[in-house]
Amino acid sequence: MIIRSLSCRRFPRNALILLLIWTLGAICDRIWLSLDNSIPAWDQADYLTGTLNYLQALQNLDLGNYEWWQSLWLLSSKIPPLTYIVAGLFQSIFGVGQEQAMLVMLLFSGILIASVYGLGKILFNSTVGLWAAALCQVLPGLYLLRLEFLLDYPLAAIVTFSFFCLTLWHFAGEREPPEELQRDLLFQQTLESKGKHQKIDYPAKMYSPSPRLSWLNLCKSSLLAVLFGISLGLALLVKQTSLFFLLTPIAWVGIIALRQLRWLKLLQLFGSFWVSSWIFGGWYRTNWLTILTSGKRATIDSAIAEGDAPLNTIDAWIYYWQQLPQQVSLPLLLVPIFILLFYWGRFGGDAERGRWREGETRRGGDGERGRRGEGETRRGGDGVRNRKFAKSPERISQSLKWLAIFLVGAYLLSSSNPNKDARYAIPYLPTLAVFLAYGFTRVKSLFGQRIRWGTLGLAVLLMLLNLFPIGGFAGGLLTQTLSPQAQHHPQTLAEIPHKEVITEIIRTEPYLRSTLGVLPSTGEINQHNLNYYGALTNFQVYGRQVGTRNRQIEQDARSLSWFLTKTGEQGSVPQSQPAIVQTVETSPNFKIQHSWKLSDGSTLNLYHRKEPIVEVMSRPLEYSSSQIIHEKNILPAPVTLTQLIFPENSPPGVPIPVTYRWAGSWEELKNGLVLLTWRKEDDETQKPLETKKKDLKSPPQSWLHDHAIGMGNLYTAIKKTEGNFQAIERTAMLPPANIVPGKYRLEASYLNRLSGEIYAINTPQTSITINSQATATPAPELDLITQLRTLATNLPKGTQAIENIFDEVARINQYDPTQDYLVQAQLTSEYRLRHYNSDSDLAYTVALANVLQRRVKGAINSLERVTQIDSQNPFAWAYLAFVRLYNWQPQAAEKALKMALEMNPNQSEFKALAGIAALMQGNFIKAWENLSVLIRNTK
Repeated sequence: MIIRSLSCRRFPRNALILLLIWTLGAICDRIWLSLDNSIPAWDQADYLTGTLNYLQALQNLDLGNYEWWQSLWLLSSKIPPLTYIVAGLFQSIFGVGQEQAMLVMLLFSGILIASVYGLGKILFNSTVGLWAAALCQVLPGLYLLRLEFLLDYPLAAIVTFSFFCLTLWHFAGEREPPEELQRDLLFQQTLESKGKHQKIDYPAKMYSPSPRLSWLNLCKSSLLAVLFGISLGLALLVKQTSLFFLLTPIAWVGIIALRQLRWLKLLQLFGSFWVSSWIFGGWYRTNWLTILTSGKRATIDSAIAEGDAPLNTIDAWIYYWQQLPQQVSLPLLLVPIFILLFYWGRFGGDAERGRWREGETRRGGDGERGRRGEGETRRGGDGVRNRKFAKSPERISQSLKWLAIFLVGAYLLSSSNPNKDARYAIPYLPTLAVFLAYGFTRVKSLFGQRIRWGTLGLAVLLMLLNLFPIGGFAGGLLTQTLSPQAQHHPQTLAEIPHKEVITEIIRTEPYLRSTLGVLPSTGEINQHNLNYYGALTNFQVYGRQVGTRNRQIEQDARSLSWFLTKTGEQGSVPQSQPAIVQTVETSPNFKIQHSWKLSDGSTLNLYHRKEPIVEVMSRPLEYSSSQIIHEKNILPAPVTLTQLIFPENSPPGVPIPVTYRWAGSWEELKNGLVLLTWRKEDDETQKPLETKKKDLKSPPQSWLHDHAIGMGNLYTAIKKTEGNFQAIERTAMLPPANIVPGKYRLEASYLNRLSGEIYAINTPQTSITINSQATATPAPELDLITQLRTLATNLPKGTQAIENIFDEVARINQYDPTQDYLVQAQLTSEYRLRHYNSDSDLAYTVALANVLQRRVKGAINSLERVTQIDSQNPFAWAYLAFVRLYNWQPQAAEKALKMALEMNPNQSEFKALAGIAALMQGNFIKAWENLSVLIRNTK
């Protein structure tokens, strides 16, 4: 009863201590952040943008809709989104911004502190847990990452929490013997140490648990396994590398359970995996292919680019060992280890046995045993302590072994990653802190207390000197000696004008969504942080790095209306960057919109195209034409084509410059798609919008120029858009190379992408003559939908065209960060296919648009239509099989592959897909038959 009451009193005291530890760290962090006005660098800005993406998605919850979940997971296709989601929720409460997003670190700090304390208490005692929690607040490797919006600190917190849950479940069945048995065992071991031998007999049923207690233990163990499954799912939803730290202890538990034939525990382990799959499964199932394909770039390619040591060298395996003094600091690394070595060296094998005897007081020889009072204070110890028996030496040995399994496994698996950075190994530091805290608490004397508190005080001083410019020369010397390479003072210099750049773009083009080509790439000025500041303005401006390849420089310069250049240091840029800078600065098509002088003496220049690709003009309602005066009654004005400019003649197969001027209400313009058909004047055999079914023997007599009004760049979040608007598009169209010569006239229809409403648009009675003898007129870059449609016509060629298609798509995606051009191509082409005919080019365009959007159901339906229209093309069936495999439908994929292999049995890619389909169905023999052929062909 006394023990229970003391336990209840001690828990709040320890909880208050943990709360105090967390609060002091939080105060220090928030003071630092309030003083710092630095710009987030590459990764930080990218992650902050991710939080805004999820904040926007969470505004329209639809938890019962599969499409909503898929779109949610697709917002971050390479990095698991848990940190983004939590930070997005924080910003929905506290407001949008970097400091508001950083509040999420306080949550993860609390999780980390509580998990470390629990880990220390389970393995050793509450004192070790408290010291481990305190150490986590002053380890440089951890407190530096609490001040940056990176995924490493949240990962460290969740990995530690998951390891704590695994430890809690694993050791739940390893119960300590009752106190009476502990005392008798202690008495017997004492006699043996004196050369005496006395056997104590125990009743067989003395410690047999009751059936009710067994059921309670089973329920408790199962609940702990479920808790571990939840924590594992959360860890995998923070970052894939969480497996580097958790895989070894999980495998160890499974192997031990298998060796000891503990089938129930093994069942609980697999049950925890099943529980975790419900948490992480949705994201990984949606993005598994992207994860696999991007893995090489994120590891091997990055390691080569950054000059990391190859895995066949010793430097690759001692890299993180060399980082320990910087991550832990010399006092916190050396003092606990020295104390532990001294303790083990002095007491030898009896070290823990002596600790076990701390609960007993010897009186009158070996046989006499006494007990201290439950609340008695021991001088030179830790104050009032609970006098429960300490954990047995065997249990202490198991705990140290368990920590070693985690730490060694985490170190080796982290080192096996070719791409190395000091922060990638941070998640094992909290567990290392538990080991250091165990070493700290081995000496209970007054001298030992002074060592502990003195070292902790020195660590706090080093942290303050590293974080704040308060130590002067002496402080700098001290930190460089004892805590090297950990200085991180807040930046208080003048802010770099990111906000001003974004504001200038919005002021110039208030009705457009703009893409800014960012040519420098320094830590302060790069595409990621400018993209983040654009996202802060409700995603009206996006930043993208262009000009990364010499052969794409001309296309990049012709496709964007805004560029940002910088004099002086350019940062980490590709070799082609000077060429595109020169192209923009010397082009007669661009002008300097604004310039800013930076603190380092360099100049930031914002360039704008003199004649933008898309331009929007507005007139207030009172100045609108009489034709749309009914807008006063809140009726949308229909869209009209008020101007059409193009050359009189042009040769076939080359881009033709064309300017469209559309007029109407904002609601109609922003949701409008225009279906444009340039048709031969004497071709009266078809309905409007209809194109002839593709026939290789008859040349085409029309071409399409479907797109969204404003090329999809109208900013749809604008409010109070009363009046008449005009959208001017300066673009180019592409007639087929084999088109019939003659005069061609425009036919136009309006299609509302939301309501499906469609109506005809009157067009000027002018025509263009297509003549092979005509001289081509210089034209701007083709619109993105036309480029996509042109790429889609190459899909029937198969593997020889795929690489080029996706290479071009990667370039195009930079110009439209929202990839709305895919939606435009999908909707317009689907409408034509659904209402008029079965053109294979349109069918392939819809399929490609769906695949690039990763709309699995839509991609399957569109590819099934492709196999009907182009049934004799084996690649059409192979494309369908690939998407089936992506959607984990190997049986359906096998049926499609059967058709492809019948037409082309020697295509190695078809055999590879067949092998994967067989493998996914568990048919390993058939899988080997197909994949082995592929392996032999690659040799």
